[in-house]
Amino acid sequence: MGKIAFLFPGQGSQYVGMGKDLYEAFSLVRQIYDTAEEILQLPIKQLSFEGPEESLTQTRFTQPAVFVHSVAVDRLLREVEGLEPEGVAGHSLGEYSALVSAGAIAFEDALPLVKIRAELMQHSGEKHPGTMAAILGATRELVEEICAEASRVGVVQPANFNSPGQIVISGSINAVRRAIHMAREKGVRRVRELSVSGAFHSPLMKEALNGLIQALQEVAIHPARVPVYSNVEALPVVHPEAIRNLLLQQLLAPVQWESIVRNMVADGYDTFYEVGPGKVLQGLHKRIVPEVPCQAVGDLEKFQSLNVGNRV
Repeated sequence: MGKIAFLFPGQGSQYVGMGKDLYEAFSLVRQIYDTAEEILQLPIKQLSFEGPEESLTQTRFTQPAVFVHSVAVDRLLREVEGLEPEGVAGHSLGEYSALVSAGAIAFEDALPLVKIRAELMQHSGEKHPGTMAAILGATRELVEEICAEASRVGVVQPANFNSPGQIVISGSINAVRRAIHMAREKGVRRVRELSVSGAFHSPLMKEALNGLIQALQEVAIHPARVPVYSNVEALPVVHPEAIRNLLLQQLLAPVQWESIVRNMVADGYDTFYEVGPGKVLQGLHKRIVPEVPCQAVGDLEKFQSLNVGNRV
């Protein structure tokens, strides 16, 4: 028998209107959003359901909004559909959703942590302006070589190894643009700068790290009930101290998403659900392991078409 895995998306999967249909349909979801607003003191419902988009795409709002949506969908899959994951993983911010799903951090404790992380990252991005770019159709080796060369003019490194031929780089504006130019010179056809508010998963986030160290020291982390495949090592982790250390490293280190998915499949996971808004991870999944299904379950329509167990 194969195993079920839940995958949780990160920043970039948000859209105005996310969660509204689920909020209206399920009291369980209403409870989660109401608790989140009370703890965060942020208008998460208004931002998620109505926007405006300019506000929802601000890091300090995006991350809590995506996180709350993911936790709501996770609870629905468990309590309404009776689905229980045997392993979890999350892309960048999604790792926090995954840890809540695995019982390593309580939802109420994770909320302030996600809020602090989002604020620190936005502040860091404003203070140390940087950018990110997607490089499509290049090998990992070529991207690493380009970053090494472009780093003569500033900070630049791979930030996300998303899928075969989809790598995101991150760093100072000069160095990222130099890397873009070099990639084109080397025959890479599709390279585009991303619209982001900072150089995530790069040393330019170092200032945010100090605040996160303090916040993580104060949060209770429990042994995970199921393995959590970490962004940094792409390997399963359950021990609280290991989880804490990996969350700190995650802020500056590349997200090893392609390796995470390959390792999970090698470990016997054969049914994947993308738990949260959008279907970014489902798209990556098709490129990494096209033979293994991944279903995105972010809205009411997708949820109702699941046909798993008895619906309440």
